[in-house]
Amino acid sequence: MTNIPLLLLHGALGSAKQFDPLRNHLPAGMPVIAPDFPGHGEYAADTAPFSMEQFSEFLFNLMEEQHIPEARFFGYSMGGYAALFFASKHPDRVRNLFTLGTKFDWTPETASKETALLDPEKIEAKVPVFAQNLAERHGAGNWKAVVNRTAGLLHNLGAGEKMSQETLSGIHCPVTIGLGEWDNMVHPEESQAVANTLPQGRFEILSGCKHPFEQVNFILLAERIKDNLP
Repeated sequence: MTNIPLLLLHGALGSAKQFDPLRNHLPAGMPVIAPDFPGHGEYAADTAPFSMEQFSEFLFNLMEEQHIPEARFFGYSMGGYAALFFASKHPDRVRNLFTLGTKFDWTPETASKETALLDPEKIEAKVPVFAQNLAERHGAGNWKAVVNRTAGLLHNLGAGEKMSQETLSGIHCPVTIGLGEWDNMVHPEESQAVANTLPQGRFEILSGCKHPFEQVNFILLAERIKDNLP
């Protein structure tokens, strides 16, 4: 069991470093890989537009380069969406999958609401601590571009690039759709609907957890990953 790696996929504006506290609570001996998506973290200087196709190709190439025929996936927020998209493209490479705080209800209206928050100049002026965090994750000269390309990705999801019900219903590996009890970004109804669409989907509430990854109970999350990705 432990020879099958666990891939940890970060969320929008995030980086692999955010998983460091979680790693400390995962079972000893479990192979864990936490990559930065293209354009994030150590790859922040990559200027290509963000897309699920790009992220999926990156994951495929990563697994090829590291000779990983099959993996287990945990995806936080956008990382969960990318993991499901990858599973729809490469079903033989995904043993099972667990998402947390992933938004699925992408319409022009919801995308507009989310992208309105992704203005680098407003972030810098109104929430300078968050701007500093982003600069530390992606580099002082790169973080604004990361924010803008993330806004473009969300806009495109709302404009019709989201996964269809048909696509989701074709993902046959076991999937747990997780949601923090106090997540104020993702609605339980959209998570439950996707879990119902997936052939082996289930929905689970994580008690006491909010949407920001730093406000997740890492001990609880590690337990749920261990139980849901056997």
